[in-house]
Parts: sequence; structure tokens; C-alpha cells
Amino acid sequence: MPGKDRRPPTIPADAPVGTAGAARPARRTLAGPRAEQRRRDLLRIARAVFAERGYEHTTTAEIAQRLGSSEATVFTYFPGKRALCLQVIADWYAEVTTAMDAALQAALAEGRPLRAQFDALVRTHLRLFLAQEPGMCALVLSEGRAKDHVLAAALPPLQRRYTAPLMDVLARGQTSGELRTDLPLRLLRNLVLGPIEHLLWDAVAAGRPVDPQEIGPPLVEALWGLVRAPEAELAALRRLREELVASLARVGHGTVDPEP
Repeated sequence: MPGKDRRPPTIPADAPVGTAGAARPARRTLAGPRAEQRRRDLLRIARAVFAERGYEHTTTAEIAQRLGSSEATVFTYFPGKRALCLQVIADWYAEVTTAMDAALQAALAEGRPLRAQFDALVRTHLRLFLAQEPGMCALVLSEGRAKDHVLAAALPPLQRRYTAPLMDVLARGQTSGELRTDLPLRLLRNLVLGPIEHLLWDAVAAGRPVDPQEIGPPLVEALWGLVRAPEAELAALRRLREELVASLARVGHGTVDPEP
């Protein structure tokens, strides 16, 4: 009829290919404490399943079964598996980013030197990825990083935010002269994250548990050696020499008693 809206119905981005009539019905707008709790439960279960089975081998039917509900409940909150998985990953990244921020802010509040700030970030990274949720780590490192994967396009902004605390430490280190300035900041970041990622991948792929407390100290020492400015060590030795000369001069003038 004239004037009637003949636009096709909206089809969710990840709905099955087919006719408009084959698309899933529009989701209802849900609100209230019970709906919010149901959504949290759904995300918790989905996170466990995605971490255990990976994206490709996870189905919304299995998630619904573990939730003790129907698959229609999943589609009430999310249009499909991709949207659900992306929300799970975004929530996980938010938790990791918050923990990294907190580790850095605690080190800054205590007035700890740059080296100690760097140490705190690397150790926190290992704890979150290796000790707490290796399954989520595997999901992001494998399927999420694969070229043309359905998840890949959404991850770069999340990754940039989670590496922001490290970038802050590296940038301040370059400004102070403690870290090498012959490399761009992004390459300096890769020198740190590259070995960590290989360590994570080896641990996840082989299924070998890695103790963050054990691997942390030697890893931090090795990574710090990669990013530390060569002249910074020389400057430290010069300062030590000057302090030693000054101490000997004071001893010679009788202002400081020599230690036995």
C-alpha cells in the first residue's frame, strides 16, 4: 500500500545466511536485576566454555546447556556466538587492564624506581595469563590473532589499551635516559612483549604449567637488559665511583670512620 514502510527487516550481523524471514527474531530489551544477573551468569558460563574449547569448537547450544537454559535464552542477550565471545574477551581484557593499571599505580605511589615499576608489570602479566586463566590466554593468542578470523578485527583496540601501562613506563624511561632511545617506542614494547608471548604460547600449546614466581625474576632481568640504555649502566658506575672517591676523601680527612 502507498506510504507503507517496505524496508526489509533488520538481520543481525552474524545471523545465518538466508532470507530475511530466516533471521532470528529481534531481541527484547531486558532490564532489571534478574535480567542483569542472568546476563552475568551467561557470560560466566560462556567464558568457561570458550576458554576450555576455543571459539571454533564452542556452540551456543553447549553454553545454554551448561547454563541450564534453552539456546533461545542466549539469543535473547546476544545475536550470536561471535558477539557473545567478543563480550567475553572484552570483559577479560578489562580485568587484565585494571590489574595492570593497579600494579603500576601502586609502584608509583610507593615511589619505586622505574626498574621496579617494570618488574611489577611483567610479574602481573605472567600471573594473570599463566596462573589464573591460561584458557583465555590461549583463545586470544591462537584464534583471536589468526588473520581473517571472525574475532581478529575487534582485538587491536583492546590490546592497545592493555599495553598502555607498559607503554607509559617505557616512554618515561626513554625520557629519563634509563631506557634505550635508539629504537622507536613501539619496537621497544615488542622487545618486551615478544618473549613474554612466546613463553605464554609454549606453556599453553604444550600444556606445561609454568610457575610465575619461578620464571618471573630471570625473565624480568633478561627483558630489562633488552630495553636498558647501555650508557645508563656506565652512568651508574660513574656515580658509584664518584661516591666512592668522595667517601675515601672524607675518610682521609677524618670526617668518616673507616669500617673495620
